[in-house]
Amino acid sequence: MTTVTKLAVTGMTCGHCVSAVTNELKGVQDVQDVSVELHAGDTSLVRVISKLPLAEAPLRDAIDEAGYDVTGVEVLENAVAAESAAQAPARQANRTLPIVSS
Repeated sequence: MTTVTKLAVTGMTCGHCVSAVTNELKGVQDVQDVSVELHAGDTSLVRVISKLPLAEAPLRDAIDEAGYDVTGVEVLENAVAAESAAQAPARQANRTLPIVSS
């Protein structure tokens, strides 16, 4: 099972910010991967990948150590299945052909 923890982070403005947050989070036990969607001067989205759900406090502490603030946390357990289910309607819509009457 894969868990994705999405963190809303404020204060990030550049690639250095992304690097600082990524390095701090990769130091948290059981974190497998980190990706950051930077929105300079706004709320950035940080995704933390792990096999099992992680405690929120160490993630918040790591981001605080990097110098930024967490404004929201969302945990998606069994994330691959959840994301696949969420994308299913769009995939189905792409395969549905309109019925044309003559």
